[in-house]
Amino acid sequence: MKRQLPPCPSGVYWEIARGDTLYKIAKATNVSLKELINANPHVSPEKLKIGDKICIPEGGKNLSNLKKLPKCPGGVYWEIAPGDTIYKIAKETNLTVAKILKANPGINPNNLKAGQNICLPQ
Repeated sequence: MKRQLPPCPSGVYWEIARGDTLYKIAKATNVSLKELINANPHVSPEKLKIGDKICIPEGGKNLSNLKKLPKCPGGVYWEIAPGDTIYKIAKETNLTVAKILKANPGINPNNLKAGQNICLPQ
């Protein structure tokens, strides 16, 4: 199962919790509902799932409690799951190990942690 996060140029994700709506998230992050919807075209407002992550567009406010990821060209991230290796991710995404490592100069490929996010190059 792929754990590729949706593209997010800002690198800021909101994890859906019980009771969240796009309107509530837009209000909490001080972005317009239209901006939030445009940043998440893959999201169906009626089918938000607890634990899913959505992109907060550039300029959002009140983001101190949200996870900010390092900039990633193309804004596509992979969330590490138990047992993931760079080789396994490369194989699943049709990328090379070298390209993934080049896009993530700060990671230790021998010490990946579940929940960690890495950049997938374009």
